[in-house]
Amino acid sequence: MDPAGLAETARRLNGRLRACDICPRMCRVDRTKGEIGVCGIGARAIVASYGPHYGEEPPLVGRNGSGTVFFSGCPLRCVFCQNYGISHLLEGEEAAADRLASIFLAVQRTGCHNLNLVTPTHVTAQIVEALAVAAEKGFSLPVVYNCGGYERPEMLRELSGVVDIYMPDVKFLDRASADRYCAAPDYPDAVREALREMARQVGPLVIDRNGIAVRGLLVRHLVMPGDVSTTREVIDFLAGEIGTDTYLNLMDQYRPCGRAAEFPEIARRIRTAEWEDARHYALRKGLTRLDGEI
Repeated sequence: MDPAGLAETARRLNGRLRACDICPRMCRVDRTKGEIGVCGIGARAIVASYGPHYGEEPPLVGRNGSGTVFFSGCPLRCVFCQNYGISHLLEGEEAAADRLASIFLAVQRTGCHNLNLVTPTHVTAQIVEALAVAAEKGFSLPVVYNCGGYERPEMLRELSGVVDIYMPDVKFLDRASADRYCAAPDYPDAVREALREMARQVGPLVIDRNGIAVRGLLVRHLVMPGDVSTTREVIDFLAGEIGTDTYLNLMDQYRPCGRAAEFPEIARRIRTAEWEDARHYALRKGLTRLDGEI
C-alpha cells in the first residue's frame, strides 16, 4: 500500500463529509461538525468489535480466520438486520484514525488472512485515513470491503487499488421490497451499478493454491421467505451481466431479526425447499462457483 496515495484519497473523501455524499442517501449534512445523516455516524467511525472470525466464506477464513472489523451505523435501514444493535443502535466505541489504524495492525498481528471491513460504506473516508496511517507502520493485508451493496460508483472508484476483495450483499432487485424493508427504493439501481463497478475493478474471485482469496468479487445473497428477496432476478443479473464465473454465497440462514416480526411475510425462517429452488436455479443459469459447492 502506498501511504501517500492513501492519504491523498483520504483527504478527498474527508472533504466530502462536509456535505456528505458518500452513499446514495446524499444526506448533505456536515459530519465534520457532528451533524448526523441516515447512517447515524458523525466525524468518527464507531467500532463494535474486531478480531479473527471463522464464520465467513472458506476462501476468506482459511486456517487463521478473517480479520473482521465491525463498524456501527449503516446507510441502509434493513428491518431484518441480524446486527441490529450495531447497525441501528450504534453499539461500540468511537475510534479516531490512529486508533483505527492500531486495530488494523492488531488484526494483522493475529495472523488473519485479510482485513474484513464489515459495513464500511458510510465510514469509507475514516477507513482510508486509517489505512494510510497503518501502511506507514507496515500494514499489508488484503482488504475486504464487506458491504450491503448500497454504494455510489463514484466513491467506489476512489477505492480502486485500495480494496482487494469486494463482498457485497445483493438483497433484492425490486423497488417495492427495497422501500418496504430498507427504506431505500433506489437500492436495486444502486446495487446494479455498484456491482458493475466492483467487477470492473477486481474481476472474478481469485483463490490461491492454499484456498485463500486474494482478489476479486464475492457476492452474497440472502434467500428470504416468500421470495421477497427476488432471488431469481438477482441470479439472472449476476449470470447475465456480471458473469457466470461470479463466486456466489447463496445464503440459507435467514431468521427474523430486528423488527422483522412487524412484517408478517418475513416473520419466519425460510423453508428448505425455498433455498433448494434458489440453488438449482443458480446452477441452471451457469453459476457453478457457489459457496459450499466447490
